[in-house]
Amino acid sequence: MTKRRIVIRNQSAEANLFARRAFIAFAGVVLVLLILFGNIFSLQVDSFEKYKTRSNSNRIKLLPVAPNRGLITDRNGVLLADNKPVYSLEVIAEDVKNLKESIAQVSQLLDINTERQEKFFKSLKQKRRFKPVELHSRLSDQQVALFSVNQHKFPGIFVNARLKRYYPFSDLTTHNLGYVARINRKDLNKLEREGKSDNYAATYGIGRLGIERYYEELLHGTIGHQEVEINNQGRVIRTLNYTPPVPGKDLKLTLDIELQMIAKRALSGHRGAIVAMDPRTGEILAMYSNPSYDGNLFVHGISSKDYKKLLNSKDLPLINRSVQGYPPASTVKPFLALTGLEENIVTEKTEIYDPGWYQLEGLPNRYRDWKLWGHGNVDLSKAIEQSCNTYFFDLAFKLGITRISNMMYQFGFGDYTGIDIHEESKGIMPSIAWKRARYNKPWYTGETLSVGIGQSYWTVTPLQLAQALTTLVNHGERKVPHLLKANSELVIESNGNTYHQITPTSYEPRPPLTLKKDKHWDVVLKAMHNTVQKVGATAYTPFKGVTYDASGKTGSAQVAGIKQDEKYDAESRTENERDNAMFIAFAPFDKPEIVVAVAIENVAKGGGATNAAPVAKQIMDQYFGDRVITSKTHQVATTLPLKAKTPSTIATTH
Repeated sequence: MTKRRIVIRNQSAEANLFARRAFIAFAGVVLVLLILFGNIFSLQVDSFEKYKTRSNSNRIKLLPVAPNRGLITDRNGVLLADNKPVYSLEVIAEDVKNLKESIAQVSQLLDINTERQEKFFKSLKQKRRFKPVELHSRLSDQQVALFSVNQHKFPGIFVNARLKRYYPFSDLTTHNLGYVARINRKDLNKLEREGKSDNYAATYGIGRLGIERYYEELLHGTIGHQEVEINNQGRVIRTLNYTPPVPGKDLKLTLDIELQMIAKRALSGHRGAIVAMDPRTGEILAMYSNPSYDGNLFVHGISSKDYKKLLNSKDLPLINRSVQGYPPASTVKPFLALTGLEENIVTEKTEIYDPGWYQLEGLPNRYRDWKLWGHGNVDLSKAIEQSCNTYFFDLAFKLGITRISNMMYQFGFGDYTGIDIHEESKGIMPSIAWKRARYNKPWYTGETLSVGIGQSYWTVTPLQLAQALTTLVNHGERKVPHLLKANSELVIESNGNTYHQITPTSYEPRPPLTLKKDKHWDVVLKAMHNTVQKVGATAYTPFKGVTYDASGKTGSAQVAGIKQDEKYDAESRTENERDNAMFIAFAPFDKPEIVVAVAIENVAKGGGATNAAPVAKQIMDQYFGDRVITSKTHQVATTLPLKAKTPSTIATTH
């Protein structure tokens, strides 16, 4: 049996091995600690500012604060556009676990219709999920109370209070003021292109039409900011810093709301438009298009049903007729008479004989006067007073379309007036070049005759008529019509309100229209004065007995063609085929303070004298009140108390 060898342990070697291992382990620990302390140093010292900022960004939020939109008043300080507090229901999508289910439940609770829900989900696609999206724009007090009781069931859904636009006079001012509507994707894209999107970060509405759109930059104001501390649930704990927004500027308009009310009342039951302007300044005193619509409908988001009702209405209430084109009819005869005088085609004593028709040599067609048996011997003044078509057929033939169109362009026909809204039409001032460009056809002499009585292709807006009449009564001095009270300085009212008023470049006066003989202005203006003041003239009856010295010109525009030997009968025609009634007027005669242009569509009976002239009279009655205005050369009665498409060449305008 072999004996086991006894191994003797080497204590020294084992101690050395342990020491080496311990050193390595200690070195590793020290290295790890150094790395750890190095990282701590880097985080706490070297990168302190960086991570402090990142930490604060998780703890502190910068919230945009929308400015209050500027108010709009009329010339007398009556509020036309206000900001009214409303409550809206809003949703932050990323804070809602089951969005569709939550929206359905809260809609059932507050009786929110399907259309609003669909609009919400459509808007949601256009915004980031951490931004609030409006579900209901105008909650009632009962809905607010009901949601407040149940708000704990709907995290991420909340009630927000804000100011929204409100128009106290609803449809009375819509075509002038326009309205504020929700900002859509098209608006956002435009704001981004213009570098203005940041200023609309907290804004829900933007000016859509009229003054609201034209002066959007002034009315909107400048955005503010609120620096707030939030908790881990995103709720605001406290406000750290607040930079207030700069509110939009308050604007005072030239409109007189009382005149506007009279205009609406005068046009009641008729489609048409009225423009009243101060010829001394170009200020619009009243501008009303009937029918109109309530701009408040668009502020909170108009329903499809209401919008279709407006869009499909046969009366077309969405159109601003004040700046849309109508055949001017005989209202342009004073301007044509002035052209004839200027071109030496006629003098104030030139006479023609009117048998009741006009005929071009060698052609069978007769161009009839409105008075079938004619006016007999007619000079320029009588032609205007009686609105003799035959006289102006002859004058137009002798002038030719080129000289007519050139002069009418100088009065502003066929061009923008420069008014401070974007919706106006240029109308049409026909010419040889215009017809060639539009229809690629030559111009015919018969068309010139129709132009001579304000028919054919010629269309003007009521605003253009008012501007042209302003140029006429000012002896060629041209004014740009405007709705904003133009003044380069701030105006501080007695009640302490400050109205920021500006003078846009478009208000700058244009070069005057000069004539070879200045007396020609007086010849035409005197004839317009006789039209109202002379017994038997076309506008005498409507203005008989007024306390101010008025002048004017009637017109009846044919809108549907009639045959050569056919007699016009309004009762036998459909409504859209009936004549339009037109009228222009100014007063007082010596120093005009107001010009008025009226257009009334498809009148059932009568023409400009019967339908449009009484409307202009109501405007002037309101303007002059109980004042007795007499001309230096013409005494007028002071007895009445006042209350505060191309038609055929056979025309019947007067």
